[in-house]
Amino acid sequence: MSVDTRAAVTIDPKAKGRPTTTKSTASDKAVGGASHVVLAIWSLVVILPMLWTFIGSFKTTKEIFASPFGLPANWNFDNYVNAWVGENFGGMFINTIIVVGVSLVLVMVLGAMCAYVLARFSVPGSRVIYYLMLAGLTFPVFLAIVPLFFILQGMGLLNTLPGLIITYVAFALPFTVFFLFSFFKSLPYEIQEAAYVDGASEWRTFFQVMLPMARPGMAAVAIMNFLGLWNQFLLPISLNTDRSNYVLSQGMASYASSAGYALDFGEMFAAVIITIVPVLIVYILFQRQLQGSVSQGTTK
Repeated sequence: MSVDTRAAVTIDPKAKGRPTTTKSTASDKAVGGASHVVLAIWSLVVILPMLWTFIGSFKTTKEIFASPFGLPANWNFDNYVNAWVGENFGGMFINTIIVVGVSLVLVMVLGAMCAYVLARFSVPGSRVIYYLMLAGLTFPVFLAIVPLFFILQGMGLLNTLPGLIITYVAFALPFTVFFLFSFFKSLPYEIQEAAYVDGASEWRTFFQVMLPMARPGMAAVAIMNFLGLWNQFLLPISLNTDRSNYVLSQGMASYASSAGYALDFGEMFAAVIITIVPVLIVYILFQRQLQGSVSQGTTK
């Protein structure tokens, strides 16, 4: 019997030596009930607006104002087609996939390599580099807009997708290094030494031995980076004014502001659903890895 199991079992003298589980106290039940109520209310706050937006994406603007909470008369995809083709959300969706996808791959590879070196090797100035990474987390994005504008302009990358990719990687790298540093620091050194004994090089040891062991942390930080990059608004709207290179976040803002009072709310709701569906898909696919990383971090 493990220590955790023994801690959860008591001996009832009237049960002739048979172990019985401890009973929850009234305070435990009260805390559990209150937490479930709060979580239920929070779930409703999140789910109901999304459900209302989804239903509204199948309605016309007239139906939305006439019956905001009613079901649409016809369940068709006209609003999605108009938003995807007519308002060019299809092109902005592709731009967003390219920018976020390439940025995420680069920041995960570079961040993992940097965190691994800082955590496992005694490199001169490693502590200074690590603290500079931490300082990067405290630097507000809006303070760097003007310098970034002139830097990208001088490099010929202003209003381009590669310019956005470089900027995204630069701002996501400090958080990635900070998050993965503790994971690589906690990995046993015996496995790394065993790989060296077997003749593995530094590159092979990192990619085939140490990196797979940090998979829970990689999955967690990848989800967080994806959410942050996908919803990024200030950087693209400041550094990417070419409409052919718009991403979804600035496309949504441009569409809502340019239409004014003639805004087609059905198309706008369809565009919102197009924007949030990839985020939901990514979270559903990687939620087990995210839960594993949290449980692994709490047990160390």
